[in-house]
This record gives sequence, C-alpha cells and structure tokens, in this order.
Amino acid sequence: MTMLRRLSDERGTPSRDAGPTLVSPASPGTAITARNLSKAYATNAGEPIQALTQVNFDVAVGEFVSIVGPSGCGKTTVLRILAGLVGGYSGSVSVGGQVVHGPTPEIGVVFQDANLMPWRTVLANVTLPGQVLRLDPKACKERARQLLALVGLAGFEMKLPGELSGGMRQRAAIARALLHDPRILLLDEPFGALDAMTRDNMNVELARIAAQAGKTVFLITHSIAESVFLSDRVLVMSSRPGRIIEEIAIDLPRPRSLDIVADPQFASTVLHIRRLLEDTGGSPRVTLAH
Repeated sequence: MTMLRRLSDERGTPSRDAGPTLVSPASPGTAITARNLSKAYATNAGEPIQALTQVNFDVAVGEFVSIVGPSGCGKTTVLRILAGLVGGYSGSVSVGGQVVHGPTPEIGVVFQDANLMPWRTVLANVTLPGQVLRLDPKACKERARQLLALVGLAGFEMKLPGELSGGMRQRAAIARALLHDPRILLLDEPFGALDAMTRDNMNVELARIAAQAGKTVFLITHSIAESVFLSDRVLVMSSRPGRIIEEIAIDLPRPRSLDIVADPQFASTVLHIRRLLEDTGGSPRVTLAH
C-alpha cells in the first residue's frame, strides 16, 4: 500500500500540549470526529504558518461528505491527519471512537495520482495492500478480482498501468484502497487531473461504487458541482487558516445521474457554495454545472 509509506516522513502524533481528548464523545453511528483541530507548519525561516484553526465536524457511518475550500486552505492537511499521515496538531481526531495516532487498516486512501507501480499488472497493484498487511494471498486475489469488477475493470487484470486511461487507473487505485475492506475511504482530489468529460463520468462511477461498497467516504475537492453531486453533506472551508464556515446538507434523490445538473435545487446549492467561497477569497471551480 503506497499510501502507508509515501508520507511516512510527515507522520507524527497529536500535540502533547492540547492532548487527544475529545470535546464530546462520538455517537455509536459516528465514523469520524474532529474537535478543535488546529495545525501549524514551520517555514524554512522557522516562522509558523497556521494551516488549520478550530476545525470541528463529524461524519456518520455510511455518509458521503465532501470538503470544498480555496486553494491552500488546509483541505488536504485535514485528510492526511485523518489518515494518520500528519501529526503535530492540536485538538483531536478519532475514527470509530479511537484516537488517530497513525495509519490504520480502518482507512483506505486515494490520492490525485493513482500511484500504480508501472511494472506490476493491475491485479498485482490492487493486491499490494494485502502483501503489506500480510493477508492471505489467495483470498486477496479473489477479492481483488471482485473489486476490479465492481469498478468496471473486469478483463483488465493482467494489463499494465500504461495500457489504461487516466480514469481507469484511478478506478484501479480505488479498488486497491478497498482491498483490505476499510470502513472509511478518504479521497484527495482523485479526479483532478482528468479531463472534464472523464471526470464527470468518474463521478457517476464513484457514486455507484460508494453505494455498492457501503463505505463511509470523505472527499477533498476543488469542484463545487462534484461535491454537490456526490455528497450527503458538504463542508465549506474558509481561506487559510482553514476552518469550517458552513455545513450544507444535500437533499437530492439517489441514485444521481448527470441530468441532475438541470435540477433547480442542484443549481441553487452550487451557487450558494460558490458565493460562500467567493466571500472567503477562494477561486471556486465548477465542473458538472455550466
């Protein structure tokens, strides 16, 4: 599992000064809880830059939640803290009521770059987490084949990453993240490098995969329309230092098709979030809605 090693140099522990105590306990149906989460980075000159300040949110079990915000507001920092890849923060983060101290099999992560090993077949890439976690090889191959079918890649098991399109590589990365059956899937702008049409189609695929896999999903995105299309709830962040300025419930029926962009409620929600981001100095992007 590349993501368990790629950012290991950024891994750390919560601030000892603030301590990992939750402000309020997570309910039994809560998958993720963040309380008073703050994070500062040191520049080369030794001056601190406050990336996050007093971030508070919950994600329910089985919920699809997205964060949108201006570039540099700390969205990816939030995700990496949730994944246990970044420490040195104050406040607390818990997954299923357990304080996060490092990477855990409870969480699968997909980054913007699929990070598939070019010399390994698609099947071998997807089964890689099983090798890292020392899972049964036969069971891993069987699950990998099931997941590749789930993400629409049945028949491509023995292809190399270079033989796949960008969208197909990202689907393989999602299958890899699901191999060890994590309860939570974290996605950091997974379709940001794709063209607009492929990205729209991948949004439909992700919504289908998330529903069929029954996972809690936490998505970082710059696209307002993408967040509204995919989510049960959207968290809007301010400019740096990032904080949650509004939570917006998305009351649109599922399953959703791309035709939903014509729904007045979809359009008004996109416009509302866009205005929030404009007010906070962001440069919002709209992909699905034109």
